[in-house]
Order: sequence, then structure tokens, then C-alpha cells
Amino acid sequence: MAHDYTSRIVWTGNRGQGTAHYRAYDRTWDVAVPGKAPIPCSNDPLLGGDPTKMNPEDLLLSALSACHMLWYLHYASEAGIVVTAYEDAPIGKGEVGAGGAGRFLEATLRPVIHVAAGTDLALAEALHHRIPAVCFIARSVNFPVHHAPRFVVAG
Repeated sequence: MAHDYTSRIVWTGNRGQGTAHYRAYDRTWDVAVPGKAPIPCSNDPLLGGDPTKMNPEDLLLSALSACHMLWYLHYASEAGIVVTAYEDAPIGKGEVGAGGAGRFLEATLRPVIHVAAGTDLALAEALHHRIPAVCFIARSVNFPVHHAPRFVVAG
């Protein structure tokens, strides 16, 4: 079943001269999806962007991690694994080629997952391997996504 996703990108970087020359404008915008709080964004700090704002690479890596997390929680619930906390610090590796064209080479998700005492940790680990087949974002990227989970058992 096909369905649409929508987003609205609003450039906020016009300093009054538009794109009259390369240094005349800021590389800032808002992700402004109707009915949701806007997310102020900028380009990568390596390209002169604002390091305090999300950039496209941050957003892609975050979407990949969030999609994985939501599927993990779903599968854990189905398997009877009680997850009490989940936090990820994913890392994406990229490269910039000649002419400035960049791409992701790989990403590693590194969730720390708190589980109830008595949890079957082998099963908890195995759930991660099911997710690439169903996660919308992971199925849409063209680079490898690795998983390096760590479990904390309540005790």
C-alpha cells in the first residue's frame, strides 16, 4: 500500500540581498511540517553552517536511528522483552569527493538498552537483525547500517 509523506522546507537565510553573491545569504532553513513545531536547520559546519542547528546529515542519521528504535521496541514487546529505557548515539561515516560531492559510507547504531532482570539477552540481541528488513529508512539508504547494542539489565 503506497502513501505519501510531506514536508515543507522554508529558506530563512535571506539577509536582504537574496543570492546576489555567494556570501550574501545564510544556508539556513526551517523544516516546517504543518501542525508540527518547526526545526531550525543549517548546512554542515564543515561548509560554514551553524553548528547549533540540525543539518541534513544529522536529520538522516537521526531518522535512521529513530526508525530502528521504534521497530526494536515493537519486536521487544512482541517477544516479551521489557525495555525500560533506550538511548542511541549513532555515528555516520561520510566522505567528500572532488568538487564537494559527499555521501555516507556507513552508519553504526549504538543503542544502550535497559531491560528487565531475567531478560534473554541473546534474543534481545537477535531482534536487531530483523529490523533492516522492515525499517522504512534503513531500506531506503544505499549504505551499510551496522548495529552495536549494549544492554543494561535492571538489578
